[in-house]
Amino acid sequence: MNEELKEYHAPVWNEPVIHEMGHPGRRGVLFPQAEDALQERIGDAVELIPSALRRKDKPALPEMSEPEVLYHYLRLSQQTLGMMGISLFGTCTMKYNPQINEALAWRPELTELHPLQHEDTMQGALEIVHNMDMILREISGMDQFVFQAGGGAEAAFTSCAVIRAYHASRGELEQRNEIITTIATHPCNPSTADAAGFKVITLMLDENGYPSLDSLKAAVSDRTAAIMVNNPDDMGVYNPEMKEWVRIVHEAGGLAFYDAANLNGTMSKLRAREIGFDACMFMLHKTFGAPKSGVGGPATGAYGCTAALAPFLPAPLVKREGDRYRLDHDRPQSVGKIREFLGNVQVVLKAYAWARTMGAEGIAQASDISVLGNNYMEKGLLAIRGVTRSHPDAKLPRLEMTRYSLETMKEETGVNVHDVSNRMTDFGIDPLWTSHEPWLLPEPFTPEAGEMYGKEALDRWIAVLARVSDEAYSTPEIVKNSPHNQATHRLKPGETDDPSIRAMTWRAFQKKRVRTEGVEPSRRTGPTCRSA
Repeated sequence: MNEELKEYHAPVWNEPVIHEMGHPGRRGVLFPQAEDALQERIGDAVELIPSALRRKDKPALPEMSEPEVLYHYLRLSQQTLGMMGISLFGTCTMKYNPQINEALAWRPELTELHPLQHEDTMQGALEIVHNMDMILREISGMDQFVFQAGGGAEAAFTSCAVIRAYHASRGELEQRNEIITTIATHPCNPSTADAAGFKVITLMLDENGYPSLDSLKAAVSDRTAAIMVNNPDDMGVYNPEMKEWVRIVHEAGGLAFYDAANLNGTMSKLRAREIGFDACMFMLHKTFGAPKSGVGGPATGAYGCTAALAPFLPAPLVKREGDRYRLDHDRPQSVGKIREFLGNVQVVLKAYAWARTMGAEGIAQASDISVLGNNYMEKGLLAIRGVTRSHPDAKLPRLEMTRYSLETMKEETGVNVHDVSNRMTDFGIDPLWTSHEPWLLPEPFTPEAGEMYGKEALDRWIAVLARVSDEAYSTPEIVKNSPHNQATHRLKPGETDDPSIRAMTWRAFQKKRVRTEGVEPSRRTGPTCRSA
């Protein structure tokens, strides 16, 4: 391709962690002293704190002005590529998060709610939760949704808990102790099934890219509690026989759970219930325009099910009675809490704003663009030397993503997929997504165009990969030693996994610094911290 690549170089700041900054007495906010009349009425505010909870020493916080704090985090953000480039994170849709949704979620009507306040005082928030439930019912065909789960894995576990309760209510749980999944299903499904006490049966892929009906029939028995599958799966392959899968499982007395993390290419085109599924899960923090939870949250895995499974849902559920909304706690068959209170309501609000803004036509168009973008990219990517596609002989087109491989490139040049990912960041491209473990395809990468990027951005992504491929075959050391234009070069292998070095808090880092470097704890020791 003749795409002219933009020059890119990340700023490099000798920036310490914030705990090593500041000066004694400096403040960002000065709080006024309480008025004399108030002090006389209330007394010493310190006395309101139980003595056992009072600090003996001042907290070890950096003392800084507001501009100093702002500039510090701006410098850190400038050293972080993130979504400032092009991020085609596959197997889990990555899309733009509208700023108006963020503004709405920060409004005091939501942020200042207390989860234990009376439901009469939180009617607006309950209405949003109820309305989002109704939207997802329309998209899925299910009868009830709950938003407690704090992510996809928690929603999968919710399904396992509901499956367990359903079979227990029928006196069959001891017998039905097996859940069937596939090797290309998101790993949270077998892992949560195992955590819930089920035996997991994993089906391998056939030459078409999905397990055969014969393998499913061999696995199904009177011990089957459920199937848990993605469609499309983790490799972007859509199983056109899924209705038959569900029928076979239902005939054996099992349930069917649809992990719709890869919904972007099918939303508005098919409904989980119409395929026969008893329950499904949506990622509000991906598909529905709320920020992705790659750094640990907040997230919401929306779990929906049929009326037959609804009695077992986590409580409370939001119910509408006339013009009023109430919290239904009276659910004797409920599996109990999956997460506290209603979960991440701010994420539900962002998803609701996104869905209402898009409307049915917009959601359908987003799905069309996602599929079109993926198949457009496939033509360009397969023209690059060293790039191949999984199941190259499979005739069905991929939907919103495709699993590719750089195995040929590695065999011919020694350059692997991580080298390529590092080098692509030198052109302002967010590190590509490989795949979940296990790698079913050697040296994998799985881009997902989604609906937010235009043709020009997709062309640039393809052009960057083509440039890196040319380098791998001509001067591979350039790729192997990358990145060259980032704020930080490669970390030593395994260093981020070394428990003697890694620290998630300042206090833990101080303790480990004493052990490994002999440096005495200090609030400000200069910009030498390795976690900077």
